[in-house]
Amino acid sequence: MEAIQPNQIYLMDCREGMRRMPESCVDLIVTDPPFAIEFGAKRSNYNRTASRVLEGYNEIPQHEYFEFTLAWMREAYRVLKDTGSMYVFSGWNNLRDILNALEDVGFITVNHIIWKYQFGVYTRRRFVTAHYHCLYVCKNDSLRKFYPESRYPADAKDSEGRSIRYQDMEDVWYIPREYWNGDVKTPTKLPSELVRKILQYSSQEGDLVMDPFLGSGQVAVVAKQMGRCYLGFEIVPEYYEFAKQRLEQGVYRIKALPKTDETLTLPME
Repeated sequence: MEAIQPNQIYLMDCREGMRRMPESCVDLIVTDPPFAIEFGAKRSNYNRTASRVLEGYNEIPQHEYFEFTLAWMREAYRVLKDTGSMYVFSGWNNLRDILNALEDVGFITVNHIIWKYQFGVYTRRRFVTAHYHCLYVCKNDSLRKFYPESRYPADAKDSEGRSIRYQDMEDVWYIPREYWNGDVKTPTKLPSELVRKILQYSSQEGDLVMDPFLGSGQVAVVAKQMGRCYLGFEIVPEYYEFAKQRLEQGVYRIKALPKTDETLTLPME
Protein backbone atom coordinates (compact mmCIF):
# COMPACT_ATOMS: atom_id res chain seq x y z
CA MET A 1 0.00 0.00 0.00
CA GLU A 2 1.37 3.37 -1.03
CA ALA A 3 2.31 5.63 1.88
CA ILE A 4 0.83 9.12 1.76
CA GLN A 5 3.58 11.74 1.78
CA PRO A 6 3.55 15.55 2.08
CA ASN A 7 4.25 17.69 -1.00
CA GLN A 8 2.49 15.12 -3.17
CA ILE A 9 -0.90 14.86 -4.84
CA TYR A 10 -2.72 11.58 -5.40
CA LEU A 11 -5.13 10.27 -8.00
CA MET A 12 -7.50 8.57 -5.60
CA ASP A 13 -10.63 8.97 -3.51
CA CYS A 14 -9.83 11.23 -0.57
CA ARG A 15 -11.62 8.91 1.84
CA GLU A 16 -9.21 6.11 0.96
CA GLY A 17 -6.23 8.45 0.93
CA MET A 18 -6.94 9.92 4.36
CA ARG A 19 -7.40 6.43 5.83
CA ARG A 20 -3.73 5.82 4.95
CA MET A 21 -2.62 8.88 6.91
CA PRO A 22 -1.70 8.99 10.62
CA GLU A 23 -3.86 10.82 13.09
CA SER A 24 -3.31 14.53 13.79
CA CYS A 25 -0.83 15.25 11.01
CA VAL A 26 -2.49 18.11 9.07
CA ASP A 27 -2.34 21.78 10.11
CA LEU A 28 -4.97 23.19 7.76
CA ILE A 29 -7.64 21.80 5.43
CA VAL A 30 -9.09 24.02 2.70
CA THR A 31 -11.55 22.44 0.31
CA ASP A 32 -14.45 22.98 -2.08
CA PRO A 33 -16.32 19.63 -2.29
CA PRO A 34 -18.56 18.55 -5.20
CA PHE A 35 -21.85 20.44 -5.42
CA ALA A 36 -24.50 17.68 -5.78
CA ILE A 37 -26.72 20.09 -7.72
CA GLU A 38 -26.50 18.46 -11.17
CA PHE A 39 -23.89 21.07 -11.99
CA GLY A 40 -23.13 19.65 -15.43
CA ALA A 41 -19.70 21.28 -15.70
CA LYS A 42 -19.30 21.04 -19.45
CA ARG A 43 -17.01 22.94 -21.74
CA SER A 44 -19.88 24.93 -23.20
CA ASN A 45 -21.02 26.38 -19.85
CA TYR A 46 -20.49 30.00 -18.85
CA ASN A 47 -19.29 31.16 -22.27
CA ARG A 48 -16.00 29.29 -21.92
CA THR A 49 -13.90 28.45 -24.95
CA ALA A 50 -14.48 24.72 -25.34
CA SER A 51 -10.92 23.67 -26.18
CA ARG A 52 -9.54 25.29 -23.01
CA VAL A 53 -11.90 23.78 -20.41
CA LEU A 54 -11.08 20.38 -18.95
CA GLU A 55 -13.92 17.87 -18.90
CA GLY A 56 -14.53 15.33 -16.15
CA TYR A 57 -16.23 17.06 -13.20
CA ASN A 58 -17.42 14.28 -10.91
CA GLU A 59 -20.80 14.89 -9.30
CA ILE A 60 -22.32 13.24 -6.21
CA PRO A 61 -26.01 12.20 -6.38
CA GLN A 62 -28.19 14.37 -4.15
CA HIS A 63 -29.56 11.44 -2.14
CA GLU A 64 -26.02 10.29 -1.29
CA TYR A 65 -24.59 13.69 -0.41
CA PHE A 66 -24.99 13.66 3.36
CA GLU A 67 -23.47 10.21 3.82
CA PHE A 68 -20.67 11.11 1.42
CA THR A 69 -20.00 14.32 3.35
CA LEU A 70 -20.11 12.52 6.68
CA ALA A 71 -17.59 9.91 5.46
CA TRP A 72 -14.93 12.34 4.25
CA MET A 73 -15.38 14.68 7.22
CA ARG A 74 -14.80 11.84 9.68
CA GLU A 75 -11.43 11.17 8.06
CA ALA A 76 -10.64 14.89 7.91
CA TYR A 77 -11.36 15.19 11.63
CA ARG A 78 -9.05 12.27 12.39
CA VAL A 79 -6.06 13.60 10.43
CA LEU A 80 -6.44 17.25 11.54
CA LYS A 81 -4.30 18.43 14.45
CA ASP A 82 -5.96 19.79 17.59
CA THR A 83 -4.21 23.07 16.79
CA GLY A 84 -5.45 23.03 13.20
CA SER A 85 -8.55 24.23 11.39
CA MET A 86 -10.64 23.52 8.30
CA TYR A 87 -12.39 25.76 5.76
CA VAL A 88 -15.19 24.11 3.77
CA PHE A 89 -16.85 25.94 0.86
CA SER A 90 -20.46 25.28 -0.06
CA GLY A 91 -23.28 26.71 -2.12
CA TRP A 92 -26.63 27.26 -0.43
CA ASN A 93 -28.23 24.16 -1.98
CA ASN A 94 -26.51 21.60 0.25
CA LEU A 95 -25.49 23.82 3.13
CA ARG A 96 -27.78 21.89 5.48
CA ASP A 97 -25.92 18.64 4.80
CA ILE A 98 -22.55 20.35 5.31
CA LEU A 99 -23.64 21.90 8.63
CA ASN A 100 -25.24 18.70 9.91
CA ALA A 101 -22.20 16.61 9.02
CA LEU A 102 -19.83 19.06 10.71
CA GLU A 103 -21.89 18.86 13.91
CA ASP A 104 -22.26 15.08 13.79
CA VAL A 105 -18.50 14.56 13.35
CA GLY A 106 -17.66 16.91 16.22
CA PHE A 107 -16.22 19.99 14.53
CA ILE A 108 -16.59 23.33 16.31
CA THR A 109 -17.74 26.25 14.15
CA VAL A 110 -15.52 29.32 14.45
CA ASN A 111 -17.06 31.51 11.73
CA HIS A 112 -19.57 31.31 8.93
CA ILE A 113 -17.86 33.36 6.21
CA ILE A 114 -19.64 34.72 3.14
CA TRP A 115 -17.57 35.07 -0.01
CA LYS A 116 -19.23 37.68 -2.25
CA TYR A 117 -17.99 37.59 -5.84
CA GLN A 118 -18.65 40.05 -8.65
CA PHE A 119 -21.66 38.41 -10.28
CA GLY A 120 -23.58 35.14 -10.43
CA VAL A 121 -25.33 33.16 -13.14
CA TYR A 122 -28.24 34.99 -14.82
CA THR A 123 -31.68 34.02 -13.51
CA ARG A 124 -35.27 34.82 -14.56
CA ARG A 125 -37.48 33.65 -11.68
CA ARG A 126 -35.38 34.13 -8.55
CA PHE A 127 -32.68 36.40 -7.17
CA VAL A 128 -29.17 35.93 -8.54
CA THR A 129 -26.90 33.93 -6.27
CA ALA A 130 -23.62 35.84 -6.10
CA HIS A 131 -22.04 34.46 -2.93
CA TYR A 132 -20.58 31.29 -1.53
CA HIS A 133 -20.57 29.98 2.02
CA CYS A 134 -17.34 29.08 3.83
CA LEU A 135 -17.50 27.21 7.13
CA TYR A 136 -14.43 27.86 9.28
CA VAL A 137 -14.22 25.05 11.85
CA CYS A 138 -11.77 23.35 14.20
CA LYS A 139 -11.39 20.44 16.63
CA ASN A 140 -10.29 22.37 19.72
CA ASP A 141 -11.10 26.07 19.83
CA SER A 142 -8.75 26.79 22.72
CA LEU A 143 -5.76 25.25 20.87
CA ARG A 144 -6.66 26.44 17.36
CA LYS A 145 -3.93 28.59 15.81
CA PHE A 146 -4.83 31.93 14.25
CA TYR A 147 -2.55 34.76 13.12
CA PRO A 148 -4.45 38.10 13.17
CA GLU A 149 -1.42 40.22 12.26
CA SER A 150 -0.32 38.08 9.32
CA ARG A 151 -1.76 40.50 6.73
CA TYR A 152 -2.00 43.95 8.32
CA PRO A 153 -0.62 45.47 11.53
CA ALA A 154 -3.13 46.61 14.11
CA ASP A 155 -2.42 50.31 13.46
CA ALA A 156 -2.78 50.17 9.65
CA LYS A 157 -5.33 52.70 8.36
CA ASP A 158 -6.91 53.36 4.97
CA SER A 159 -7.20 56.80 3.35
CA GLU A 160 -10.27 57.57 5.45
CA GLY A 161 -8.64 56.61 8.75
CA ARG A 162 -10.41 53.27 9.13
CA SER A 163 -8.66 50.16 10.40
CA ILE A 164 -7.55 48.03 7.44
CA ARG A 165 -7.11 44.95 9.60
CA TYR A 166 -10.62 45.26 11.04
CA GLN A 167 -12.11 45.43 7.55
CA ASP A 168 -10.00 42.51 6.35
CA MET A 169 -11.14 40.35 9.27
CA GLU A 170 -14.86 40.90 8.77
CA ASP A 171 -16.75 37.74 7.84
CA VAL A 172 -17.98 38.98 4.45
CA TRP A 173 -15.19 38.80 1.86
CA TYR A 174 -15.44 40.71 -1.42
CA ILE A 175 -13.06 38.84 -3.71
CA PRO A 176 -13.56 38.64 -7.51
CA ARG A 177 -13.65 35.35 -9.36
CA GLU A 178 -10.69 34.68 -11.63
CA TYR A 179 -11.18 34.40 -15.38
CA TRP A 180 -8.27 32.73 -17.12
CA ASN A 181 -8.81 34.08 -20.62
CA GLY A 182 -6.67 32.18 -23.10
CA ASP A 183 -5.54 29.57 -20.56
CA VAL A 184 -6.37 25.96 -19.77
CA LYS A 185 -8.85 25.80 -16.88
CA THR A 186 -11.23 23.64 -14.90
CA PRO A 187 -14.93 24.57 -14.65
CA THR A 188 -14.62 25.67 -11.01
CA LYS A 189 -11.78 27.04 -8.91
CA LEU A 190 -11.25 29.31 -5.93
CA PRO A 191 -9.44 32.61 -6.57
CA SER A 192 -5.82 32.62 -5.41
CA GLU A 193 -6.50 35.74 -3.32
CA LEU A 194 -9.14 33.83 -1.38
CA VAL A 195 -6.87 30.85 -0.73
CA ARG A 196 -3.96 33.12 0.17
CA LYS A 197 -6.05 34.98 2.75
CA ILE A 198 -7.06 31.74 4.46
CA LEU A 199 -3.49 30.45 4.50
CA GLN A 200 -2.15 33.69 5.94
CA TYR A 201 -4.63 33.74 8.83
CA SER A 202 -4.58 30.01 9.64
CA SER A 203 -1.11 28.66 8.81
CA GLN A 204 2.59 29.44 8.81
CA GLU A 205 5.52 28.45 6.60
CA GLY A 206 6.23 24.74 6.87
CA ASP A 207 2.67 23.81 7.91
CA LEU A 208 0.91 21.00 6.05
CA VAL A 209 -2.11 22.22 4.04
CA MET A 210 -4.44 19.58 2.59
CA ASP A 211 -7.23 19.73 0.01
CA PRO A 212 -9.28 16.48 -0.17
CA PHE A 213 -10.95 17.65 -3.42
CA LEU A 214 -8.00 19.08 -5.30
CA GLY A 215 -9.61 19.98 -8.64
CA SER A 216 -7.27 22.30 -10.53
CA GLY A 217 -4.77 22.17 -7.68
CA GLN A 218 -5.41 25.75 -6.60
CA VAL A 219 -4.94 25.18 -2.86
CA ALA A 220 -1.77 23.14 -3.38
CA VAL A 221 -0.29 25.64 -5.84
CA VAL A 222 -0.88 28.63 -3.56
CA ALA A 223 0.37 26.67 -0.53
CA LYS A 224 3.59 25.89 -2.38
CA GLN A 225 3.99 29.53 -3.40
CA MET A 226 3.66 30.55 0.25
CA GLY A 227 6.19 28.09 1.63
CA ARG A 228 3.70 25.62 3.06
CA CYS A 229 3.76 21.86 2.56
CA TYR A 230 0.81 20.62 0.52
CA LEU A 231 -1.20 17.45 0.07
CA GLY A 232 -4.20 16.72 -2.13
CA PHE A 233 -6.47 14.05 -3.57
CA GLU A 234 -8.36 14.08 -6.87
CA ILE A 235 -10.32 11.34 -8.66
CA VAL A 236 -10.67 12.98 -12.10
CA PRO A 237 -7.55 12.07 -14.15
CA GLU A 238 -7.71 15.24 -16.29
CA TYR A 239 -7.80 17.49 -13.21
CA TYR A 240 -5.07 15.52 -11.48
CA GLU A 241 -2.73 15.81 -14.47
CA PHE A 242 -3.49 19.53 -14.77
CA ALA A 243 -2.71 20.13 -11.08
CA LYS A 244 0.41 17.98 -11.30
CA GLN A 245 1.68 19.98 -14.28
CA ARG A 246 1.16 23.26 -12.45
CA LEU A 247 3.01 22.03 -9.37
CA GLU A 248 5.88 20.32 -11.18
CA GLN A 249 6.50 23.21 -13.56
CA GLY A 250 6.06 25.86 -10.87
CA VAL A 251 3.47 27.77 -12.87
CA TYR A 252 0.15 29.30 -11.94
CA ARG A 253 -1.56 29.44 -15.33
CA ILE A 254 -1.02 27.28 -18.40
CA LYS A 255 -1.48 28.88 -21.79
CA ALA A 256 -3.75 27.11 -24.25
CA LEU A 257 -1.87 27.55 -27.51
CA PRO A 258 -2.14 25.11 -30.44
CA LYS A 259 0.79 22.71 -30.87
CA THR A 260 2.82 24.19 -28.04
CA ASP A 261 3.48 23.64 -24.37
CA GLU A 262 4.15 27.31 -23.71
CA THR A 263 3.32 28.33 -20.15
CA LEU A 264 2.86 31.57 -18.33
CA THR A 265 5.23 31.52 -15.38
CA LEU A 266 4.53 33.58 -12.30
CA PRO A 267 7.13 34.17 -9.59
CA MET A 268 6.98 31.69 -6.72
CA GLU A 269 7.35 33.18 -3.26
